[in-house]
Amino acid sequence: MFEFMITDRVPDSRARAGVLETAHGKVSTPVFMPVGTQGTVKTLSKGELEEIGIEIILNNLYHLFLRPGIDLIERMGGIHKFSSWDRAILTDSGGFQVFSLADLTKVTEDGVTFQSHLDGAHHLFTPELATESQFRLGADIIMAFDECLPYPSTYQRAKVSTQRTINWAERCKSKLEILVRGENAFTGGDPALFGIVQGSTYPDLRRYCADKLMLMGFPGYALGGLFVGEPKTETFQIIEQLAGYLDRNKPLYLMGFGTPVDMLEAVHWGADMFDCVMPTRNARNGSVFTWGGKLSIKAARYAEDDQPIDPRCQCYACRTYSRAYIRHLFSAGELLGPRMATLHSIYFFNDLMAKTREAIRDGTFLKFKKEFTANYREYEDD
Repeated sequence: MFEFMITDRVPDSRARAGVLETAHGKVSTPVFMPVGTQGTVKTLSKGELEEIGIEIILNNLYHLFLRPGIDLIERMGGIHKFSSWDRAILTDSGGFQVFSLADLTKVTEDGVTFQSHLDGAHHLFTPELATESQFRLGADIIMAFDECLPYPSTYQRAKVSTQRTINWAERCKSKLEILVRGENAFTGGDPALFGIVQGSTYPDLRRYCADKLMLMGFPGYALGGLFVGEPKTETFQIIEQLAGYLDRNKPLYLMGFGTPVDMLEAVHWGADMFDCVMPTRNARNGSVFTWGGKLSIKAARYAEDDQPIDPRCQCYACRTYSRAYIRHLFSAGELLGPRMATLHSIYFFNDLMAKTREAIRDGTFLKFKKEFTANYREYEDD
């Protein structure tokens, strides 16, 4: 039920456009996947996401496992039916959440024992449980359970952790093979399991991990453990090295990645899939993304500004409301403010990827990337 087809390539670049075929529809790449941590992209409805043109969203196993629980979602027909989302879904295995809750976790070769941030209950996540839980949710793409290290980590710690991630990936793959042969296989279509390359900032460990995962033959690969505090120069060195090293016939997913400029740079080096909470989280706090850069909509300068958030944008918020009105909504504590800011930023990220695909098809990607980067302000002037 899963296939990746490359449709266009860019000379003098690893950038390419393609299509992911899933049981719940096609996904054009490069693609930004909005994060729907608990089965919903915060503040937005299914209809709004569809109108924007979103083809795939990300749900998180850790949060759904704790609430409402895998059993309930399975009884309700799987995550697609439960959330009324009939397009593609990718689930994260929870490895990053375990990393972010380091004070509440204990990692062994068997798995990770963690304490719930909701009620303090203890749970053991193993590679087998993470795989089976994602399978039972009915996601289209699922992720191997991995260990994400903080930065900096010593070489010895990273070496042990990398081997653990490899061992866990093999266990995930074996468990999935058992599940798809089982009598209770999910009728929505077997999921595609992606392997996650770890290794901190050590190139030899990253390549070693990539070699082992490629020998296992996953249908897609992800780079994890990035943007956890390491210098950006090291981040892109890893991306540049591994994007050309991993199987180029398989999709490459950069996990938890994405400022607009960084995404275009990563596309240049060969990345196909991205996700990040930044557009939704920033929007709820009044910081939105535009074709000219970030904009703090709550700033006093916009109190009487009758322009839309971004004059170049065609989202519902920009077609309907002014900067002054949306600023007023934030000032008054009205929920429509964060909703419209979120809708706009998700639209922008989706539109950026759509125009990137168009530039790849037209052979103008390098020009598009250069012009966008030159015009984009990472921080709004005070």
